Amino acid sequence: MTFPSERHAAGGATPAPVSRPRRGLLRAAIIGSTVTAGAWALGGPAASAVPRTSTGPRPATPEAALRELHAGNQRWRTFHEQHPHETHTIRREAVSGQHPFAVVLGCIDSRVPPELVFDQGLGDLLTVRSAGQVLDEAVLGSVAYGVLELDIPLVVVLGHQSCGAVAAAVHADETGAELPAHIQYIAAEIRPAIDRSVQGDARIDATVSAQVRRVRSRLAAEPDLAPRIAAGRLAITGARYELTSQLVHQLA
Repeated sequence: MTFPSERHAAGGATPAPVSRPRRGLLRAAIIGSTVTAGAWALGGPAASAVPRTSTGPRPATPEAALRELHAGNQRWRTFHEQHPHETHTIRREAVSGQHPFAVVLGCIDSRVPPELVFDQGLGDLLTVRSAGQVLDEAVLGSVAYGVLELDIPLVVVLGHQSCGAVAAAVHADETGAELPAHIQYIAAEIRPAIDRSVQGDARIDATVSAQVRRVRSRLAAEPDLAPRIAAGRLAITGARYELTSQLVHQLA
C-alpha cells in the first residue's frame, strides 16, 4: 500500500552547496533512487532490521517505511489513531537508544506535526522542521545524521496546504517588501521555487509543491546520500499534507 499520487489528492535551481563536516566529526559530536510518480512500490535490497523489543522490528526498507506512513496517515484522517509506542515499557527502552524508520523534513507550521499526521509514536520518526522546508547547513546535517548514523531508509520532504512561509515569500517577491530580520532569508530561499505561471492563491499553492520538489532534488543530489539512493537503501520523496482533508499525498 502506498500514498495516493498527486493527481488523486484532495486540495490542491538548486542553491549552491556549502561546506559540511566529515561524517566522522558528526558521529563524534553527537554520540533509492528518488521516488517519482507511480513508483511507490520501490525495489532494491533491504536494509538490516533493527529490533525494537516491545514492537518488533522497525520498517527496514523504503517500501516498508512508506507503507507504515501511509497506514498511519489513513488512521489519522479517519479518526482511528492508535497513538503507538507511548507505554511505560517503550519509554524505558528508549533510554538505551533510538531506531526511527523515517526522516520527515517538514514545515514549522503547528498544524502539521509529523508524529500526529502519520500517527507514529516515541522513537518512530526523526523530525526536522524549518519554515517552508528551507535547507541550511543545520537542516542538511540533521537529515544526514538520520540517514548515515541511524541507517534510516526513507526521507520524506513534507509540504502543506496554506503554508505561511511560502505565502510570505510570494508576497515579498510580488511587492518588493522587505521582511523582518531572518524571515527575509527564508523568503529568499523559497523565491527560486515561485511558480509565476499562475496568479493569486493559485501561485502560492503551486509554489508549495514546487518548493517540496526543489528541496527533494537538492537532498537527492547530496554526495553523502546519493550512494545509498543508487544502492536502493534509501528513498527520498516529496509529499503534501492537505489541511482540508488531512490527506498526505505524493508529489510527482
